[in-house]
Amino acid sequence: MIKTGIIGGAGYTAGELLRLLINHPEVEIVFVNSSSNAGNKITDVHSGLYGETDLEFTDQMLFDKIDVLFLCMGHGDSQKFMETNGAELPASLKIIDLANDFRLKADGNKFIYGLPELNREEIKKSQYVANPGCFATCIQLALLPLAKNGLLKGEVHVNAITGSTGAGVKPGATSHFSWRNNNISIYKPFKHQHLPEIKQSLAQLQAGYDGVINFIPVRGDFPRGIFASIYLDCELEVADVIRMYEEFYAGQSFTFVANKTIDLKQVVNTNKGIVQVEKYGNKLLVTSIIDNLLKGASGQAVHNMNLMFGLDEKAGLHLKPSAF
Repeated sequence: MIKTGIIGGAGYTAGELLRLLINHPEVEIVFVNSSSNAGNKITDVHSGLYGETDLEFTDQMLFDKIDVLFLCMGHGDSQKFMETNGAELPASLKIIDLANDFRLKADGNKFIYGLPELNREEIKKSQYVANPGCFATCIQLALLPLAKNGLLKGEVHVNAITGSTGAGVKPGATSHFSWRNNNISIYKPFKHQHLPEIKQSLAQLQAGYDGVINFIPVRGDFPRGIFASIYLDCELEVADVIRMYEEFYAGQSFTFVANKTIDLKQVVNTNKGIVQVEKYGNKLLVTSIIDNLLKGASGQAVHNMNLMFGLDEKAGLHLKPSAF
């Protein structure tokens, strides 16, 4: 059994991670760290886990008792954690960070960018993995096959709407029910924090690409999921483009190319990503959907863990979509 620990156990991503790990056939959860909840039952915070676990939160970090550590803290806290605790971490301990602290390549950064559709073989050999952002995952799944075939030549236009869980568990003015319900708004247009990691991945496949990605993020009035619609100029026939997508995602465990219109409920509560390609004149339209808490966060983290330990990629991730 793979022994796991979680730091930052009270948030949405940690709750989803716990749901997956509790039901993972190859995993034992050793500790769930949350200083503010130490001594309380997991189910006091993640009430959907009633009947599935008797674990309690702890303020301890038993690094020598685990094989893999999941960091589910706020952005910026993972880097502080590594600076403070790095020297005492066991040499064999694997770490998966769900924040944005280590996603960008830099001198001294030992973390591999954890998008399996891009870096599967590197993830298998890695000790440290930086889980991608939710918007970044959804948008990259739509664009990577184009980059692989050198088809990104100009500006890319992205409109993507996300569920309220993307804002985190701490309440705020734009996540309060009375504001969010029956409401839609944009935020951080053209300057969302996930843009650098998207451009980094595209350049990895299409060297030299540095085109403008016009990204308009939208707050949706639903709890979970991301629906992205992306368009750009393309002279190829749509059948040729679809073939490129099918070849790129052939053999992938969780990303699929649909041949008809897709909708968000196909992926909510699953680790799937689904893309669909259409052509209107010289405009290529790519639609991409994921669950922001699963394929965009905790599900992808478990997928990365499975790769790092040589397990079946789908272990613990056989999930049923909401459907209705």
